[in-house]
Amino acid sequence: MKALRLLSRTKLYWGLLLICLIGALTSPQTSSGSNIFLSYANLTDVLRQVSITGLVATGMTMVILLGGIDLSVGSVMGFSTVICAMLLTKSGWTAASAMGVPAATLVGGVTVALAARFIVIGLSRGHDVGAGRRREITLPAWRSLGIPAVLGLVAAIAVAWWTLTQVTTKFGVLGVLLVAPSLALLLGVTNGLLIVTGRLQPFIATLAMMVSALGIARLTAGQDNAVVPVYTGTNATEAFEFLRSMLWGVLPVPSVFFLAAIILFGAILRFTTFGRYAYAIGGNVEAAKLSGIKVAQVQLTAYLLSGLLAGIAGVLFVAQYRQGKPDAGTGLELDAIAAVVIGGTSLMGGRGGLAGTFVGVLIFGLLSDILQLQNIDSNVQLLMKGLIIVCTVVVQEQNLGQLFARWRFSRSAEAKVDPRTAEPHRPSSAAKAQFAREDLDEAS
Repeated sequence: MKALRLLSRTKLYWGLLLICLIGALTSPQTSSGSNIFLSYANLTDVLRQVSITGLVATGMTMVILLGGIDLSVGSVMGFSTVICAMLLTKSGWTAASAMGVPAATLVGGVTVALAARFIVIGLSRGHDVGAGRRREITLPAWRSLGIPAVLGLVAAIAVAWWTLTQVTTKFGVLGVLLVAPSLALLLGVTNGLLIVTGRLQPFIATLAMMVSALGIARLTAGQDNAVVPVYTGTNATEAFEFLRSMLWGVLPVPSVFFLAAIILFGAILRFTTFGRYAYAIGGNVEAAKLSGIKVAQVQLTAYLLSGLLAGIAGVLFVAQYRQGKPDAGTGLELDAIAAVVIGGTSLMGGRGGLAGTFVGVLIFGLLSDILQLQNIDSNVQLLMKGLIIVCTVVVQEQNLGQLFARWRFSRSAEAKVDPRTAEPHRPSSAAKAQFAREDLDEAS
């Protein structure tokens, strides 16, 4: 039983190991006889390709842990690619810069103000050593509210001045990494407000945002621009090439963003009150409310972070594929949800984590790589992925011990079935003779 329990707890990692083993055994060889699947170049390419989906899946994990869903991440990412590409390639005031500069100013100022308020409130708490309990130190209103407000205003002015200087030329790497995610963050905030304040179901609210963000992206790009091309060194700065390069020749830069997001938000879910509140809300939202948890704030924060990560993924998409287009994220929300569910996060909320999401993303990426190396038809690939998702969810949502127990029970029940009424298997000749004698006795 202990071995079965250990297998049930680590089944996801055994699945990843099985995928790697299948890939290594079925991989074609190079002319020098080396395994293509196990080559460092191939594995880093897989990590690069899954980074965009992984970033979106990271935000999706936090939303699903709360018992929600975010169907808008694909369209938000597509909108972010259009903003990023236009800021890189077009100077002066455009639709992208007209929306991006105010958004970055607002987000920068509010972020600094909230951070300052958090620090001021933390410093206002003292500790009464003699009594052995924590006591409050009341600060004047101008300190508890005025200092964060002033710092937020200064930050907003600084961000506005810096972004305005780039409007006249073209935005650089840091500029698009600030502006595009800021706009995506505001779309995430809109999702959260619709759900928290408007009392809409997450499915409906994010479905509406999915359609709306796609429309906004198309209007921003213009009717004649289905794709906004980005050529570093010609119509965009050469420095943008950094986002698709290898960091110190070891890891692709997009994968660094993905790994950093997994580590950071994994630590937040594991070690902070926000993480404990997220699991509590996903487990039982009514009990969380009665416990005094500010459910609305946690939900709003989760959707905010989901939009932010989708915005960062949009910038990395532009760097990877050298273009921005409104429908760049079509179907991405389904891939992200599949990776999250494969990683063991329950769609009912309250169970799962980012470690499982990381493995789920890798399984999805390695599976696609194996099928491509075998030159499997793309339609067959989709069918196989769907079957694997279904099988994985069945195993993840039900404990392996329970599955084996049901199998043993069904086998034992079949063995007890009377062969005269139902034959689960062909009876032996001795059994046939025995039942014939019983029939003769009953007849006499």
